[in-house]
Amino acid sequence: FEVERTNTTLPTEFILLGLFNQTETHTFLVAMILLAFITALSGNGLLIFLIQMDSSLHSPMYFFLSHLAFMDICQILIVVPKMAMDSLIPGNTIPIVGCGTQIFLTMTMGGAVCLLLAVMSYDRYVAICNPLQYHIRMRKRTCLSMAAGSWFGASLDALIHTVFILQLPYCGSKEINHFFCEIPALLKLSCSDTSTYEKVLFVSGIVLLLIPSSIILSSYTCILSSVLRISSVKGKHKALATCSSHLTVVGLFYGAAIFMYMRPTSYHSSQQDKMVSMFYTIVTPVLNPLIYSLRNRDVLGALRKLVGKCRVCQKL
Repeated sequence: FEVERTNTTLPTEFILLGLFNQTETHTFLVAMILLAFITALSGNGLLIFLIQMDSSLHSPMYFFLSHLAFMDICQILIVVPKMAMDSLIPGNTIPIVGCGTQIFLTMTMGGAVCLLLAVMSYDRYVAICNPLQYHIRMRKRTCLSMAAGSWFGASLDALIHTVFILQLPYCGSKEINHFFCEIPALLKLSCSDTSTYEKVLFVSGIVLLLIPSSIILSSYTCILSSVLRISSVKGKHKALATCSSHLTVVGLFYGAAIFMYMRPTSYHSSQQDKMVSMFYTIVTPVLNPLIYSLRNRDVLGALRKLVGKCRVCQKL
């Protein structure tokens, strides 16, 4: 799309105002974010380690789960260190290249999570509704293709948005009222008509949010129907436990992302946007490993075996 560039400048840097205002509780709140950061890194890192080390977890479901954990690690690494630095050094700038890089990486991780969650729902659908065909449909090559497709599709979408947003003209304040470079916050600084781009963003939301969420809802409708027909109480409980974990993650992530990206810019408020963004960039990466480990007997079993081995090694 074309934009007027009269009396506008292409900034060389921006200033991120951060998540919290400089108040008496500011230090405490930043410390809580850093605690969440450490928890997310250690929890997701441990989950990946367990999946790699325990042969009982070498299945398609845990293969996709390891990718989800890696995406969570990347997402929180992209956002929190810069945010913490800005909170310690008010007025600290971010160059436009750094801002573009942050947009590309956060959108890549967010988009990849959207697509991967849909893939994971399909995996559970085949496992529960068509168990005899599971090893045929979910072969290693197929799983690799699905994971690669999630990464590639998200990267392509993120690249398109990054190019569009960085070529917008900006005028006036270069202060971004956010804790990282995110598209809705940058659109507020542009002095051009962004309605065309907002339509592009809306279409992207349909492709990466509404379509995958529809696939997930359809998959779990079929799964629920099949689970209710299971005669074994133990089998029914195991299936429901696995699926409820996945649906919890889906609800947390998609709810926040749809609220952020499927609304017109005029309906956004800075403080509200920051709270919603914190939810899917910081809170969800913290909760994901807890949800999948505490509600998954296989993961808990792998953790117990690891702890047992460590105790044996200490005695030796």
